[in-house]
Amino acid sequence: MSRVVHFEISVDDMQRAVQFYKAALGWEISKWDGPQEYWLVSTGSREEAGIDGGLMLRDDKFPPVVNTIDVSNLDEAMKKVVENGGKIAVDKMPVPGVGFMAYCLDTEGNMFGMMESNMSAE
Repeated sequence: MSRVVHFEISVDDMQRAVQFYKAALGWEISKWDGPQEYWLVSTGSREEAGIDGGLMLRDDKFPPVVNTIDVSNLDEAMKKVVENGGKIAVDKMPVPGVGFMAYCLDTEGNMFGMMESNMSAE
């Protein structure tokens, strides 16, 4: 079974959002060293129930919140999405040192991400 493993929140002002989530919810937030401005969010210890996520600059192509689902084979998962009436919104792309990612739309028009872990992704 595939599970939600990551969330993304879109923001207009990164520093303002980082300060808000740190102060209001006590989240630990640190800048990712990747090719785009992206901040990683830790919402608690690994022993607690819940997921971690990220903050990204707002982009009109994406909704305010996107959940990402872990899949064992991204190509197969994308194929199943299309076969079952969904659409590919953003094609498969590498996330260096993390894996491969794609964004899809379900039959109701809701966006979600799918991630295949692969530390050698470039």
